[in-house]
Amino acid sequence: MMVLVSRSYKFWNYTPSIAAAVIFILLFLTLTVLHSWKLFKTRTWFCIAFTIGGFFQIIGYIGRAVAHDNTTTMGPYIVSNIFILLSPTLFAASIYMTLGRIIRCVKGEHLSVIKVSRLTKTFVWGDVLSFVVQGNSSALSVLGYDTWSKVAVVGGLAIQLISFSIFWLTAIVFKNRIRRSPTPESVQTGIPWQKSLYMLYTVSALIMIRSIFRVVEYVLGNDGYPLRHEWTLYIFDSVPMVIVMVVFFVWYPNKLQRNADFEGGIPLTRSYSNLHR
Repeated sequence: MMVLVSRSYKFWNYTPSIAAAVIFILLFLTLTVLHSWKLFKTRTWFCIAFTIGGFFQIIGYIGRAVAHDNTTTMGPYIVSNIFILLSPTLFAASIYMTLGRIIRCVKGEHLSVIKVSRLTKTFVWGDVLSFVVQGNSSALSVLGYDTWSKVAVVGGLAIQLISFSIFWLTAIVFKNRIRRSPTPESVQTGIPWQKSLYMLYTVSALIMIRSIFRVVEYVLGNDGYPLRHEWTLYIFDSVPMVIVMVVFFVWYPNKLQRNADFEGGIPLTRSYSNLHR
C-alpha cells in the first residue's frame, strides 16, 4: 500500500514574533497618521511618497504578524518581504526632492555639483529604478527563480546605496560651498535650510545602514545568521526606519519656500503641487 506524505515548505527559518510585529505595526501606524496629518495640513505634496512608505511599513508588519501562524503560507511571506523592503525607497524619493528644494530656497543653484533642474530627476528616477528592480524580486521568487530573485534584491539595494552615496556627496559639497560663499537668502533666519540639511544627513545615513544590512542578509542567504535570527531585522531595519520617520517629522521640510519645490521636479509631483495651490 502506498502512503502519501504531504510536505510543507517553511518560508521562515524561525517563527515570526507576533508581539514584535504588533509593536511595530502600532509604531508605524502612529507615525504614518502623524505624517498624513502634517502632509495635508502644510500641503507639502512632495512628501506624499514618504507618507506612502509609512503605509508600506504597516502592511509589511501585518504580513509578519499573520505569518506567526502561517510559516508555510507564501502570501504573508511575500507581503512582509516586499512591503518592508520597498518602503525605504519611497522615503528616499521625498528625501531627494528635499535637497533640490533647499538649494532653490537659498538661491544656491550655482553652488550645486549637479544642475538643480536635473538633480531631483536624477535621484528620483534612480530611486524608481531601484524600486522596480527590487519589486520584481517577488515575482521571480513566486516563479521559482530564487537565485535571480536574490540578484534582483541585491542589485536594487546596490542602486540605492550608490544613489545615496552620490546624494550625500552632493549635499556635503553644497554645504561647504555655501559656507564659503553664502547667498543673501542663506543668511536669513527664517529659512531653516541648515537644519533641513542635517536632517537629510541623518535619515540618509540610517537608510544606508539599513540597506547595507539588507545586502549582507541576502548575500549570506538562508543559511546566514541574519535570516536565521529575527532580532537582526528589527535592530538593523525596523528601528532605523522608525527613527527615520521620527526625524523627518520633527524637522519636516514644510518651512522651505513653496516656490523652491517643483521647478525642475518630476512631472507628476509638479502637476499635483500646482493642482493644490
